[in-house]
Amino acid sequence: MINEMREKLGREIEALTHELTVTLPQAIATAVALGDLRENSEYKAALERQQLVQARLGQLHERLAQVSQLANTEAPRDRVGLGSKVTVVDIVTEEVETYQLVLAEMMDIDAGHISLASPLGRALTDRKVGEEVVLKLPTMVRKIRITQLVTVHQAEQG
Repeated sequence: MINEMREKLGREIEALTHELTVTLPQAIATAVALGDLRENSEYKAALERQQLVQARLGQLHERLAQVSQLANTEAPRDRVGLGSKVTVVDIVTEEVETYQLVLAEMMDIDAGHISLASPLGRALTDRKVGEEVVLKLPTMVRKIRITQLVTVHQAEQG
């Protein structure tokens, strides 16, 4: 999962770097050739895009450093953590749900992914099978019990 994240961030960094060093300078040069820069919307748009790309590249490099740091941190082998697939049962409704804890950039709600940073992700992190979790949401309080856990280590082995 960490390698997938690095690859995804790397692809976006590569594309934005190309845009910043090749595409945008060409667009700016073309706009400058059109004449008066004070009333040149193409020039202004290219400069705005350049600032946006520079800001996004800064965010991506920071996130890549965070992902590398996560890779150096050992994921728990017996508790919920990054990459874990967790099955929970709602204590009141008895509804069963399965989630996989992922980084925000890897989110795919249709695939049952939840972010480690989400309220549910934070509530489940470092918990074990059998533990009950109280999840305080803006509209209600939900009690769930962890019934199954497949850590990232177990998933890689099997």
